[in-house]
Amino acid sequence: MPRRPRILLVNASLAGAAGNTAVLLTRIQRALRGKSAAETAVLAGGPDFAALRPRLAAADGFVFATGTHWDGWSSELQRFLEAATAAEATSLWVGKPAAVVVSEHSTGGKGVLSRLQGVLVTLGCSVPPLGGMVVSRAALLAAKSDRSAARDFWGLADLGVVAHNVAEAARISLPGARAATPRWRTWPVDRRDFAARWLDVPARSAQPPPE
Repeated sequence: MPRRPRILLVNASLAGAAGNTAVLLTRIQRALRGKSAAETAVLAGGPDFAALRPRLAAADGFVFATGTHWDGWSSELQRFLEAATAAEATSLWVGKPAAVVVSEHSTGGKGVLSRLQGVLVTLGCSVPPLGGMVVSRAALLAAKSDRSAARDFWGLADLGVVAHNVAEAARISLPGARAATPRWRTWPVDRRDFAARWLDVPARSAQPPPE
């Protein structure tokens, strides 16, 4: 029987273990229980790429998590990726699934998500289905005030989908894994109101025009 896949959670937050990213990765780690052996590496104040390399090599998959800073990822992650350049297209990365979780206050996170997924694919990783999401403070606040709006926003519950799919992608790539249809999960999608107009036409002024 093949072993459980090893998933390395890379906390690239500027705040390290004290920030929002750490909270999100704690939720991811809980969702991975029973599916994988997960551990976390914190970049801020932690090991550099060379010291972290043995843990990266031992991992069967990854979850990278970062905040959004002026439409980009953290400087901690930038330094990590620059140091990782020498390992591009090596067994350290090639074929290993990598999920991405980005936090933001209001905007910019989706661009960070898409760009980071592109970098990881270039290094050699694969991206599992629904293997990336943005957790937005603005979206969470909007969902609290309008539950119907939450249907089209990423929420904290969607972290479970990301966790499941990266573990599933790692599982089916393990040596000795049975050739079976992957058991992917999906999050809810708004198929009813996605095309609806949500801006109202401003009412005309009731004041008479000037003479």
